[in-house]
Amino acid sequence: MMCRRAQSRVAFGKRVSEQGVTLERIAESRIMIDQARWLVLNAAYMMDTVGNRAAKKEIAMIKVAAPNMACQVIDWAIQVHGGGGVSDDFPLAAAYAAARTLRFADGPDEVHREQIGKLELGRYQPADPIAHRR
Repeated sequence: MMCRRAQSRVAFGKRVSEQGVTLERIAESRIMIDQARWLVLNAAYMMDTVGNRAAKKEIAMIKVAAPNMACQVIDWAIQVHGGGGVSDDFPLAAAYAAARTLRFADGPDEVHREQIGKLELGRYQPADPIAHRR
């Protein structure tokens, strides 16, 4: 929707798609969407091959990454649509509300980030717990 609207909407005498900030946001959106897709695929692969318990970091990562990506990309799509982006003329405002709600569905981002941080630090524990004090 963002790309179609950027191609059809004219603002300040030129298509919105010709404005640098729009091109940058479209590019960033594609990058973020594909990053989230790869994280989902990786988490699914880990769940299938080593089980959910061993994949808990990957699962937590996607629980943070996907809803945040969706909120950002939808927000940029709303911007490209202008005032219409928050009206009932387009489904973007409802999509944003749904994506934002997902950030609460399975616990707040902070809880998942804390778990990710602890799991990541666990990879760097010294073999001798006293050794790091020397």
